[in-house]
Amino acid sequence: MEHTRHTSHVPHTVSEVMTQTVVAIGQEARFKEIVETMQQWKVSALPVLAGEGRVIGVVSEADLLPKEEFRTAVPSRLEQRERLDDVRKAGAVTARELMSAPALTVHAGDTLAQAARTMAYKSVKRLPVVDGEGMLQGIVSRSDLLKVFLRTDADLAAEVRTEIVDRLFAGSAQEVTVRVEDGVVTLRGPLPRTSLLSVAARLVRAVEGVVDVAFEDTTPTPAAMGATAQRQH
Repeated sequence: MEHTRHTSHVPHTVSEVMTQTVVAIGQEARFKEIVETMQQWKVSALPVLAGEGRVIGVVSEADLLPKEEFRTAVPSRLEQRERLDDVRKAGAVTARELMSAPALTVHAGDTLAQAARTMAYKSVKRLPVVDGEGMLQGIVSRSDLLKVFLRTDADLAAEVRTEIVDRLFAGSAQEVTVRVEDGVVTLRGPLPRTSLLSVAARLVRAVEGVVDVAFEDTTPTPAAMGATAQRQH
């Protein structure tokens, strides 16, 4: 699909995909209340708030599981040494005792890539979104970050054309077509056989919603050019 409409695009940010209605708990929330809240709202983690809404920690299902794990078994000395935090949480009864702190958070203005890296590196599924004062603004989940791949092929083609091809290939840009199918971008035409292609690949992959990029070079080979010249004579 070739698309030439000019678009002005800025990177997608957390504010565009986050959920603003957030279920949170206070520091003194009890264990059973926390479990019931998670079940009711079908969430795997809850921000813990202090004062008028400042995020001070997060309680996740992983923080609650030691209670069940050590319910009938006394932790060994080795477990007490190597899993000190889990053993402590097995005896906890309030959010203050259970929460992971300080809270791992993101800001509304962060890009989706920044949020995705934080989730990947820290192996978390949800992140509270806070302002400069640490006040809760929303929540962003893994599924929220995947919404960027719902962009249409036409939208992706327009951005790749105007923001990358027209600028990067300069004089030969009009000879290069941009085709997008299911998020996979293909650039076809007389492509420069230089490091410019690796730059183009990096820039295209950086476009929010692009799944992959491929190139189809239509530049005649020396042999083909020679054969054409012979036919002309």
